[in-house]
Amino acid sequence: MPKLLPPHFFEQKQFDEALTLRTLNVFAVDLIAIPNVEDLFWYVAQNVVGKLNFSDCVIYQADDEQRVLTQVAALGEKNPFGRSIVNPLRIPFGEGITGRVAQNREAIIVDDLLRDQSYIPDTQPARSEICVPLVMHNRLVGVIDSEHPEPGAFGKAELEILTTVAAMTSAKLELLEEAERSRQRYRDLVQSHAQLNLETTNRKALETDLFNARKLEAVGRLTGRFAHDFNNLLTGISGNLELLEGDCVSPESKESLDYAKAAAARGAQLIRDMLAFSQRTRLSPTQIDLNTLVSTACALDSGIVTSKVEMNLDEKLWLVNADATMARNALVNLITNAQDAMPHGGSLKISTENIRQTWSDDAALASKIAPGRYVRLSVEDDGVGISEESHQQIFDPFYTTKPVGAGTGLGLSMILGFMQQSGGTVSVETKINSGSTFRLYFPAATDDANDLLTMER
Repeated sequence: MPKLLPPHFFEQKQFDEALTLRTLNVFAVDLIAIPNVEDLFWYVAQNVVGKLNFSDCVIYQADDEQRVLTQVAALGEKNPFGRSIVNPLRIPFGEGITGRVAQNREAIIVDDLLRDQSYIPDTQPARSEICVPLVMHNRLVGVIDSEHPEPGAFGKAELEILTTVAAMTSAKLELLEEAERSRQRYRDLVQSHAQLNLETTNRKALETDLFNARKLEAVGRLTGRFAHDFNNLLTGISGNLELLEGDCVSPESKESLDYAKAAAARGAQLIRDMLAFSQRTRLSPTQIDLNTLVSTACALDSGIVTSKVEMNLDEKLWLVNADATMARNALVNLITNAQDAMPHGGSLKISTENIRQTWSDDAALASKIAPGRYVRLSVEDDGVGISEESHQQIFDPFYTTKPVGAGTGLGLSMILGFMQQSGGTVSVETKINSGSTFRLYFPAATDDANDLLTMER
């Protein structure tokens, strides 16, 4: 039977105290630099126990549930593969000598293993064994075990040495655990900080979207109300100009009347743009083919396109439900802006394609749209591009980068208002000196009210 206090068989031997002190001193210094638990266990087995005249050494690590020991490092014939443990031995707590040490957390020296019924024979049975627990915070973390082919090989000196090694190893394990806790706290802190930054960014983005939505809504209401009132005044002015037309006989008076009628026409167009922006235009949606719309607008005799244009039109393009006149005005507006962005000439590309929009699509949309089928009309130029500052304001009403008198600043806001009123939206990609691409998203025409549920996946 094993004894907790072994006889002093080994006291007759001359133990090299200088070697022991030197090995333990080196171990104490090297402990500082050992980076992890695995390296620590292998260092203890090979560079500490192995140099203290122990013929072999096996180190076991306890699982978190405190139920099983697993072999993690070894020295001697039990370690023929360097730092690799092939089929590591697993010992339940309480089973065998090593398992009993794990369960009781007390060191054991067995003088003769052949007389111990709890001994689990190895491939090469030993005769004596010493086993010391590794304890940290009143919790067993492992066991250091050494066997010898001769009986009575271990005594008080070996027990003291191995207990010292176990205490130093446990102290280092505690430091490694605390270091890991610190690293985890740091990772948690970094993650929390990143999450906080993300939430702050999302909140600011939502606040910006809400502010812009409220601003556009307020301006839209004001614009719509003003447009209606101004339209009433303009109707009276236009009517009176028509009445005066019959009384004008001199060339000078007719010229002045023509100027007045042209100004009234521009005012009427301005009202239509303002109503479109405020989404109060009375639309007359019909099923239209955007390819036909593009081809007609880009025809040589249309007088709209003055730059070299490249068209890439989808031959199987879906029809869309939209107001044909407003859709043409939106396209003409984009073509005009693209040509203005290329004062020294350039390439203009117009394309159409069928797309299926999903919630996960990350397009730079001016407003959100529901998932489903859309026809995308794109107008791309290689002109001067739009600055980041202007990019944030291009859809604001009355905002323009053109010279005074060259534009009203309602073109893009009118397009956005029309597209939103039609169930679509607009996206913009631009880069300074590399050009811009404007994309219009038209909902595809469908007779199936449940198209979103039945669309191809």
